[in-house]
Amino acid sequence: MRIKSHWFKSGREHTPEELGAAVSFTVSRIASDALLNTRRAKFEVAIGPQYFAFLTEYLLFLIQVADRIACRTLSAADRFIFTSTLANRVAETYAENHSRLLGGELGVCKQRFIDQLNLRADEYADFEYGEDGPSFHFNRYLGFCMERVMSDKDGFWIVDQMMSIEAPQSVEMVEKTMRDLFETAPRQTRAHRPASSY
Repeated sequence: MRIKSHWFKSGREHTPEELGAAVSFTVSRIASDALLNTRRAKFEVAIGPQYFAFLTEYLLFLIQVADRIACRTLSAADRFIFTSTLANRVAETYAENHSRLLGGELGVCKQRFIDQLNLRADEYADFEYGEDGPSFHFNRYLGFCMERVMSDKDGFWIVDQMMSIEAPQSVEMVEKTMRDLFETAPRQTRAHRPASSY
């Protein structure tokens, strides 16, 4: 999956709100891609409540990942603004899709997502996320949450799918996106080679 991870105009420091909004778009795309990959791997994720339950858990995982990465470079105050913006933007997009496809009041859908996020944030807080990325237990917890989303047939196998394939790929994409977006130095433009004449 190709993701946009550079600002159109580089060379200035961006606010935590701008960073959170930009990362929210990437996080939503990564979660959707992970769901498609999981279905391609022959796991059953039915359109409807199960589909959104999968998306919920994956988005909550990615928000935790982004928050831990932000902790490396942002002050506590800026990190709070970044993560709050990220979470609210993701929750709004999620609620719009949920309300449109499954019904339910927009505000209720968003609040339910935020409540679930607060619960998961407390649980993921028990697991390490270092300079090299998430610990075994951090990724394992995603697998545990997904196990409860899947059917009995797929529940056992989804843990390995999450830990071995989906989580590492997704974390790598979030790491790269945030590394690029947090960079304030102007990007080097590619030199254009003149067309050869024959």
